[in-house]
Amino acid sequence: MAINRRLQELLDQTRSSYAVLPHNEAYTANQVAHNVHVANHKMAKVVVLRDTLGADFMVVLPSGEYFDSNRLHRATGRAGIRLEDEFQLTRLFPDCEMGAMPPFGSLYHMPMYVDPCLLEDENIFFQAGNHHEVVLMRSEEYRRIAGPLRVTGCLHRELVLAN
Repeated sequence: MAINRRLQELLDQTRSSYAVLPHNEAYTANQVAHNVHVANHKMAKVVVLRDTLGADFMVVLPSGEYFDSNRLHRATGRAGIRLEDEFQLTRLFPDCEMGAMPPFGSLYHMPMYVDPCLLEDENIFFQAGNHHEVVLMRSEEYRRIAGPLRVTGCLHRELVLAN
């Protein structure tokens, strides 16, 4: 499977500057980052969640991080947040390999929140709908095209050090 057709059409229609980087097959965002020699904080990880109203939405985090449900609730107002199940993911993303969804909620008609920490660097890397290609693009351009819902503050868990 090559770069997701929907994703490629979006990037081409918006005249985006991007590169597709092949890598050895990997199934987690951390493994992908390792395979393309990119720091975890530059690799996007897409998490699909469902709230108590049954609405699905995307959260995009740095690959080494986990979402913080309290921070997410404060930032979005969504309650009862839980991970979406695999059956629903195959239904929501029929043109993607499981777990390799590109971070563009608009392609799948769902709201998307991006952790601001992910966009602090000049570039962002993300999976191209499969487990063997990554897209590299400028963070500023990604923000313009993806149009994430704005949040203030990080959406991931804080590292807590024991004394």
